[in-house]
Amino acid sequence: MHEMPLLLLIAGSVVVAGLARRTPVPAPLLVVTAGLAVSYLPGVPDYTLDPHVVLPLLLPPLLYTAATDSSYLDLRAQFRPVALLSVGYVLFATLVVGWAAHLIVPDLSLTAALVLGAVVAPPDAVAATAVARRVGLPSRLTTILQGESLVNDATAITAFKVALAAAVGEGATWAGGITEFLVAALGGIGIGLVLMVPIHWLRTHLREPLLQNSLSLLIPFFAYAVAEQVHASGVLAVVVVALYLGHRNWEVDFATRLQEEAVWKMVAFILEASVFALIGLQLPVVLKGLGDYEGTEAAVYAFTLFVVVVAARFVWVYPATFLPRMLSRRIREREDNPTWKAPFIIGWAGMRGVVSLAIAFSIPLAMDDGEDFPGRNMILFLTFTTVIGTLVVQGLTLPPLIHMLKLPGRDAQAETLAEANAQAQASQVAEQRLDELLADERNALPAPLGDRLRSVLERRRNAVWERLGTANPVTGESVDDTYRRLSREMISAEREMFVRLRDGRYIDDEMLRSLLRRLDLEEAAAFREAG
Repeated sequence: MHEMPLLLLIAGSVVVAGLARRTPVPAPLLVVTAGLAVSYLPGVPDYTLDPHVVLPLLLPPLLYTAATDSSYLDLRAQFRPVALLSVGYVLFATLVVGWAAHLIVPDLSLTAALVLGAVVAPPDAVAATAVARRVGLPSRLTTILQGESLVNDATAITAFKVALAAAVGEGATWAGGITEFLVAALGGIGIGLVLMVPIHWLRTHLREPLLQNSLSLLIPFFAYAVAEQVHASGVLAVVVVALYLGHRNWEVDFATRLQEEAVWKMVAFILEASVFALIGLQLPVVLKGLGDYEGTEAAVYAFTLFVVVVAARFVWVYPATFLPRMLSRRIREREDNPTWKAPFIIGWAGMRGVVSLAIAFSIPLAMDDGEDFPGRNMILFLTFTTVIGTLVVQGLTLPPLIHMLKLPGRDAQAETLAEANAQAQASQVAEQRLDELLADERNALPAPLGDRLRSVLERRRNAVWERLGTANPVTGESVDDTYRRLSREMISAEREMFVRLRDGRYIDDEMLRSLLRRLDLEEAAAFREAG
């Protein structure tokens, strides 16, 4: 891929993703649709997904951002449903979809069909997270979907390797497949456990935020490469390291956290937009390789397989939800009784994505004996149609479905109350610490400065409670909103005055930048993102 097409891909996908923020349609769906439309325009080059680029260069940072934004404690609390989906469901889908594809497509051998089953088995991490957050799913369901999408790629890639070995005639066996899966899984987890502590130590001992953020950008690639080098799961290595670093992120200094959040938000936004655009742009490449299959025949195969993929998830999700409760009294006593609605949403939220396409494109053109890989073009086509079908059909219908089922969303009132209580306890500890410090003559401060420290603490304590209070009858703002607005007006006035002084040559640009940075930090403190 040359420089200009690559730049156009990134720029175009970012623009569409930015416009999607102004619409009720989730960004992944709009970007995929735009990619499909653009692929038909004359002069648009073929953007072929290279698995040697997607898997080691795009997948690690996307997994890293998703894992650091996840909660280790929440995932541990939902370990059973996450494991049943990320391991059990992927293996089940590999077998069911593979067997169905063997029956649906006459020329597709069982081993090649199982390769297809492994390819389309894992729901996509990026799509699941993006849609779940956009539609405001209950936190437990969001945690389950996030946890599944973090781990299922490792299961699918290992299942794919086993099925591919059988298809190309390398004599794969069930025992060998299970052994390879365990080695890859335990090896990836082990590599992650070995790397996470020294990496975190290095992050906390580097004093320059610039160096710390440079290290942060390298971590997912390093963890993935080390694990893959020893034939372990790079996916699991990245997830383990990211969960640990996210859990202990509070130990890194504030400047690093501020910069890191901004950097990774930008990286994730660009990568996610580009990845979904690439999915849509695969249409000409896939159709060109379809060969002798007629359009109607191929469409029937695609629709039938899409139905099988969707149905297989429901067939797994409902027993996986209710059978453990039936078999274990401990689970019944410890967990609330689920209704049919939550499993239905989990079953419907199985969008596939770029990992499936990247794995499919890694299928070799020929087998060991020199013969063409049986059904490779059909596998690529069915993978593409399944990915597009699940993204568009399930992604578009998921928000209204959640609304129609009246699933309870996040309890904003309860969350604000919990935040206010936490802030009150933290402020009390901070006030006691301030009294201890001011009692020491080495920390003597003029009374106005001591009062200022107390007023800042008091405002931080009251700000969350004010969100629970009444709004201004004239403006509709809370007290906190009014404070922020007035603070912004004052800072804007200062900023404009500094610029006028620079333009009048009373201060130079270096001093202007220093003064503006001070105002920026004050504004960031006053306008921290709520919730």
